[in-house]
Amino acid sequence: MSKTNFEFLDALGQIARDKGISVETLLDALANALVAAYKRRPDAAEEAVVTIDPDSGEIRVYGQELDEDGNVVREWDDTPDDFGRIAAQTAKQVILQRIREVERDLKYEEYAGREGDIVTGIVQQTDNRYTLLDLGKVEALLPQAEQVSYERYEHGARLKAYIVEVRKTTKGPQIVVSRSHPGLIKRLFELEVPEISSGAVEIKAAAREPGHRTKIAVWSNDPNVDPVGACVGARGSRVRMVTNELRGERVDVVPYSDDPVELIQAALAPARVREVRLDDDSGTATVIVSDYQLSLAIGKEGQNARLAARLTGWRIDIKSETQLAEEESGYAGEEWAEGEWVQNEAGEMVWQPAEGGSAVSASEWAEGADGAEDGSAVEAASELVAEDVDVAEVEAVEDAVAVEEAAEASAAEAPAEEGPA
Repeated sequence: MSKTNFEFLDALGQIARDKGISVETLLDALANALVAAYKRRPDAAEEAVVTIDPDSGEIRVYGQELDEDGNVVREWDDTPDDFGRIAAQTAKQVILQRIREVERDLKYEEYAGREGDIVTGIVQQTDNRYTLLDLGKVEALLPQAEQVSYERYEHGARLKAYIVEVRKTTKGPQIVVSRSHPGLIKRLFELEVPEISSGAVEIKAAAREPGHRTKIAVWSNDPNVDPVGACVGARGSRVRMVTNELRGERVDVVPYSDDPVELIQAALAPARVREVRLDDDSGTATVIVSDYQLSLAIGKEGQNARLAARLTGWRIDIKSETQLAEEESGYAGEEWAEGEWVQNEAGEMVWQPAEGGSAVSASEWAEGADGAEDGSAVEAASELVAEDVDVAEVEAVEDAVAVEEAAEASAAEAPAEEGPA
């Protein structure tokens, strides 16, 4: 082996060790490049192969003649006299190019199978379109669509994110991460809760409104392990770590159940549910709660009900006991007077309309009710006429009413006539 060949192989081995690339890979890349360089010569054979001895570093070019089927029928040594100079010029360029390609492939392979995993990066650049995270060897892209609306990412801050996609490009792998994906919650709990990592506790479902609130349903595969207690931790220590990483986002942990009724009741926590009625055909669950629990069950702007519906997979219709009673009694859809009974200065109970105006006493309220009843009677009589009731029958009824009224009037006047002369 010549000194030049020894130095070449030694340098090649050093590069391979530094970059984590095998010597065989570099030699193959160099051989292919030398074949291309050889074929640019005017007297080159149409087909050729270059061999590089890994022990001695000797480079030889063999011309080939092929038949119609592509089989080699003749081969000869066609190494040019100045091929060493050509090899030296080509080697540096080819090796550097191959190193870049291999590094890109290694980076892609490192992250290709990690969709759904969690990574920690340092914020490098932020604008209106995306944020770049430095993961060490590569950079990750956090698009605006995957960001939490109110979060602000300061330069140099450490951030955990969820890998949603790994793309292979000519410039290397492009890793797309998310801060709003529900999978981020699951991975954060895996980091904080050993029972989840070991498989003793399992997150069955998760529903999230990024930056505001999340609900997860957990199940224990070990009867001796409380799934909710394991996720919450002593004095809430474990769930607090997740909340801190999410920058204050509230996390509710509820027990999972195969019974839809029990799951819906748990999903609507902290509200207490009185009854759940399921309609399998429409996929709707009618939930009955106490009147004072109605706003708590629905949540701010309907948030609690929305998350419970996503968590359980049921459409949830929440009603108070009063609303249910009105519907079942047939008064649903009726218009009711708005106001309240209050005590006036004289100590009497009066009805104060909500829209304002003078108060109505109890006696006036009763007279109004009687008037409504009289109006109903008139309406009923009109319906009788509309139905073509016999006129003679109506007249007979009217005569009977007139006779009865005359008798009442006579009875009222009788005591006055019996007085002293």
